[in-house]
Amino acid sequence: MCPFTRLAMPRVAFLGLGAIGTPMARHLARPEFDLAVWNRTGPKAEAMARELGVRHALTPADAARDCDIVITCLPVSRYVEALLDGPDGLLATMQSGAVLVDCTSGDGATSRRMAARLAERGIGFLDAPVSGGVVGAEQGALTVMVGGDAATLERVQPVLACFGKRIVHCGAVGAGDALKAVNNALLAMHLWGTAEGLVALEKAGVKAEIALDVINTSSGRSNSSMNLFPERVLTRAFPRTFRLALLDKDVGIAAELAREYQVPSPLLQLTAELFRMAHNELGEEADHVEVAKVVERLGGAQIGGSSTNGRPS
Repeated sequence: MCPFTRLAMPRVAFLGLGAIGTPMARHLARPEFDLAVWNRTGPKAEAMARELGVRHALTPADAARDCDIVITCLPVSRYVEALLDGPDGLLATMQSGAVLVDCTSGDGATSRRMAARLAERGIGFLDAPVSGGVVGAEQGALTVMVGGDAATLERVQPVLACFGKRIVHCGAVGAGDALKAVNNALLAMHLWGTAEGLVALEKAGVKAEIALDVINTSSGRSNSSMNLFPERVLTRAFPRTFRLALLDKDVGIAAELAREYQVPSPLLQLTAELFRMAHNELGEEADHVEVAKVVERLGGAQIGGSSTNGRPS
């Protein structure tokens, strides 16, 4: 529940009304806030503003005008950085004392660069990527991983609490980006590894339904095996909730992080290569769970059973 009262009404701008950003912004559309929304496709922001009774901003500068807190949630860091400059950019209107909270699953280098530029104007910056997916965003139950100054986080935490159930201060600017990237890299490993194991078991004559029933009460279980594969792969539903292209980007950030700090990371580097390959094969709109289709093609069997599945001769 959002803890703000009318006695402390912040002026908030939310930029980026994608699959995650839209429900996040909805949690801020309440009487306690003076909210403005902006999106790269204007009609979407206009419709949302009309529906919720908040202000539709025509440009990033318009959105940030007189705001205490500006929240961005875009696909990649470079899109956020591109919003800073020019007569329609954030820096044209953001005032000293304001805070930019970037909920993009971004990269630390760009976040640190933006933080330095904003600091020159007396503007605070937090990288604050979120985890929990569309369902978590709709429920206001996201985990928010924050990098930046602890005092700045304390100032904006009541706003973040409107869509974040768990808000964790991870360290300096870039720390939230780093943790989110590693978290998503582990998701990628679980997805690919589970797919490989189940394809092998199908070819060995073990049905995926039986395999998952055992795995999910044993030490090999993960969110992928417990939720994603039963709900999306066995059913062949593959709903598009989180694009493979974005997971590919996140795994790449995690792999680069390991290289930057000279951490031996053969599994992480291989995962980055595999997801880049899958992204190239399946395209920009594919869901992240659809990597199972690539593993099925390579292994020659369908997870969930198929008359063409078979053991090697």
